[in-house]
Amino acid sequence: MKVTMLAKSCDKRDCPTIYKTDRGTILVQGETPTDHGLSIPDHETLVEIPMDLIRRAFGDTASA
Repeated sequence: MKVTMLAKSCDKRDCPTIYKTDRGTILVQGETPTDHGLSIPDHETLVEIPMDLIRRAFGDTASA
Protein backbone atom coordinates (compact mmCIF):
# COMPACT_ATOMS: atom_id res chain seq x y z
CA MET A 1 0.00 0.00 0.00
CA LYS A 2 1.33 3.47 -0.87
CA VAL A 3 0.46 6.08 1.78
CA THR A 4 0.59 9.87 1.34
CA MET A 5 0.12 12.32 4.23
CA LEU A 6 -2.69 14.83 3.65
CA ALA A 7 -2.57 16.80 6.91
CA LYS A 8 -1.36 16.57 10.50
CA SER A 9 -2.01 18.60 13.62
CA CYS A 10 1.58 19.04 14.86
CA ASP A 11 5.22 18.76 13.81
CA LYS A 12 5.82 15.46 15.64
CA ARG A 13 5.23 11.87 14.51
CA ASP A 14 2.79 11.06 17.32
CA CYS A 15 -0.11 13.39 16.59
CA PRO A 16 -3.42 13.10 14.72
CA THR A 17 -2.74 12.69 11.00
CA ILE A 18 -4.80 11.94 7.88
CA TYR A 19 -3.34 9.92 5.01
CA LYS A 20 -4.65 8.84 1.61
CA THR A 21 -3.76 5.50 0.05
CA ASP A 22 -3.34 4.23 -3.48
CA ARG A 23 -6.36 1.99 -2.75
CA GLY A 24 -8.73 4.97 -2.77
CA THR A 25 -9.05 4.94 1.03
CA ILE A 26 -8.17 7.21 3.96
CA LEU A 27 -6.07 6.22 6.99
CA VAL A 28 -6.51 8.13 10.24
CA GLN A 29 -3.99 8.32 13.07
CA GLY A 30 -5.35 9.60 16.36
CA GLU A 31 -6.33 8.82 19.93
CA THR A 32 -8.40 5.70 20.63
CA PRO A 33 -11.31 6.85 22.81
CA THR A 34 -12.60 4.51 25.52
CA ASP A 35 -15.55 6.48 26.88
CA HIS A 36 -17.85 6.31 23.82
CA GLY A 37 -20.35 3.69 25.05
CA LEU A 38 -20.58 2.04 21.61
CA SER A 39 -20.38 -1.65 20.71
CA ILE A 40 -17.52 -1.95 18.23
CA PRO A 41 -16.63 -5.33 16.64
CA ASP A 42 -13.28 -6.77 17.72
CA HIS A 43 -11.84 -6.34 14.22
CA GLU A 44 -12.64 -2.59 14.16
CA THR A 45 -11.68 0.46 16.22
CA LEU A 46 -12.60 4.10 16.65
CA VAL A 47 -10.11 6.92 16.23
CA GLU A 48 -10.74 10.44 17.50
CA ILE A 49 -9.25 13.37 15.57
CA PRO A 50 -9.82 17.13 15.79
CA MET A 51 -12.27 18.76 13.33
CA ASP A 52 -9.63 21.36 12.43
CA LEU A 53 -7.50 18.50 11.08
CA ILE A 54 -10.39 17.32 8.88
CA ARG A 55 -10.74 20.87 7.55
CA ARG A 56 -7.00 21.05 6.93
CA ALA A 57 -7.13 17.82 4.93
CA PHE A 58 -10.42 18.31 3.06
CA GLY A 59 -11.21 22.04 3.24
CA ASP A 60 -14.10 23.90 4.80
CA THR A 61 -16.64 21.58 3.14
CA ALA A 62 -16.32 19.40 6.27
CA SER A 63 -18.68 20.90 8.84
CA ALA A 64 -19.01 20.00 12.49
